Amino acid sequence: MIVAILIACEIGFWVLLGLGLACRYLWKRRRLSTALLVGVPLLDVVLLTAAVIDMRGGAVADFKHGLAAAYLAYSVVFGHRTLRWADAKFHHRFAGGPPPPKPPPGGRARTLYEWRYWLLILLAYGITWAVVLLMTWLVGDPARTEELRMFALQLVRVPAIALIWPVSHTLWPKKVETEDARSA
Repeated sequence: MIVAILIACEIGFWVLLGLGLACRYLWKRRRLSTALLVGVPLLDVVLLTAAVIDMRGGAVADFKHGLAAAYLAYSVVFGHRTLRWADAKFHHRFAGGPPPPKPPPGGRARTLYEWRYWLLILLAYGITWAVVLLMTWLVGDPARTEELRMFALQLVRVPAIALIWPVSHTLWPKKVETEDARSA
């Protein structure tokens, strides 16, 4: 059951996002667009609720239940940024909007940019842990939810691997051409 809900929520994410942006830019239906885009993060709440109901009904936690916690954490930390990114891309491609902003090309600004994103990944990891602990408490059977904690422990690889980018930009920052160098 959880796999079907997980797949439906993932498909629903892209459908709501696409329809929301199409309503905004192609069909000029701003209110409908807002309603559809507000529904995007609610899908993660639906998924998490289904995971808790499944486990309270006797299911033993596994990867898919942990994934529900990670999806919710992603939405909390990166949801708004993802919607802004998709909005800018859609606006540019289909409605003649300006090109989406790009990250700083190099130097100190790029290094700070990479560290900020890594801290956001770390925050999402922390929220995943909080949601896993909440799910464990809601289910009330630590033996059946042990796999959730193992999932969260395995997930530490994400911030560990993502640390490559800010560290590499710190140790080997890309040089940014200045106006003086370009005009010479």
